[in-house]
Amino acid sequence: MIDWSVVAGALPDFIKGLQITLLLLAISLATGFVLAVPLATMRVSRHRWLSMPVWLYTYVIRGTPLLVQLFMIYFGLAQFEWIRESAAWTLLRSPWFCAWIAFSLNTAAYTTEIFAGALRNTAIGELEAARSLGLTPFQIYRRILWPSALRRALPQYGNEAVGLMHATAIASTVTLVELTRVARDVYSIHLMPTEAFGTVAAFYFVLTFTLVGLFRLLEWRFLRHLRRKEAGPA
Repeated sequence: MIDWSVVAGALPDFIKGLQITLLLLAISLATGFVLAVPLATMRVSRHRWLSMPVWLYTYVIRGTPLLVQLFMIYFGLAQFEWIRESAAWTLLRSPWFCAWIAFSLNTAAYTTEIFAGALRNTAIGELEAARSLGLTPFQIYRRILWPSALRRALPQYGNEAVGLMHATAIASTVTLVELTRVARDVYSIHLMPTEAFGTVAAFYFVLTFTLVGLFRLLEWRFLRHLRRKEAGPA
């Protein structure tokens, strides 16, 4: 039987852990999005000196586990004396800063490839129409390419957001007290795995369906034109 008194007693700690999880998710997604927009533009460039560095970055990040990246930033950089003696050490010794950097760089790599794929799939007719109107390359990206690509990228970007939310569980490895760390602490105190990890599973379950629901609403709002095309003429 589940001891609900343990769950109730730990609920304030779980709420605090939830706040840390949501804050880390929000700032990482926002930073990753801001980075991915110019990186995706460079990724689809015809100039290899622009596209190749971005390809290398996304290849390395997507080819290594996020946990390894987090450890390399939090533990790895600390071994260099010149870093510990620099002004940057004030930030790099903070688990919050290191977690933010690791999660932001990771989601930026995946989001870059998602956005780049959406840019490549822009209908050639849209580009030809834009060029016939005399729009500059910057205007084409701002008025045609990016609005269209962001709408098409919504389903994949929603999956990336949910995946990043789940990945925040590893932030506890650098001492951040998020949801998973709270569950581990509750288990270590009471030795009740169902109460500890079952509760955190319920939190993640609700978070997942909330995020999925939010992105479904966005898809319904911004991809209505695709549904009309699929439905065909009445």
